[in-house]
Amino acid sequence: MQFARHVPFIHLLGAQLLRFEEGECEIALELRDELNNSWHVAHGGVIMTLLDVAMAHATRTPRSVEQGPDPRGVVTIEMKTTFMRPALGRIGCVGKLLHRSASLAFCEGTVFDAAGERLAHATGTFKFLSGLPAGGRRIQSPDASD
Repeated sequence: MQFARHVPFIHLLGAQLLRFEEGECEIALELRDELNNSWHVAHGGVIMTLLDVAMAHATRTPRSVEQGPDPRGVVTIEMKTTFMRPALGRIGCVGKLLHRSASLAFCEGTVFDAAGERLAHATGTFKFLSGLPAGGRRIQSPDASD
C-alpha cells in the first residue's frame, strides 16, 4: 500500500503503510540498529516520527466512500508524546482522527510492539494549509504532509 503523501523521511526509515481508512492510519516499521539509541532500543525520535506521520495521515482519510483523501496540505502544530516501554523488533503505530474542523485536526496515536503491548502514546494538533511560508517565500504544495 502506498502512503497518501510522499514523505521522504518516512521512506528513509523504511516504514510501511498498512491501513488508511475511516479516520485511521496504521503504519509499521522493522527496527534496525541505525534506528536505535545507545541503549539498543528504538530512538525516541523514530517513535515520535511514526506517531506524527500516522496522525497526520489520519487527518486526510476520506470523509466518505465516494471521496478520496483530503487534498489539503497539513503540518503539525503541537504534539505531546508519552513513552511507556522500550521498543524492539517490529513495531506498529495507529493514528486516529478525533475531530476535524475547517482548519484544524485533533488526533491521537499509539505505538505497539508485535505482542500488542503499548510502547508510546501521543496527541497532536494539525493545521490544514494550501502553502507553507518558509525561507522568505511561500512553498506551494497542497498535497504536502509532515
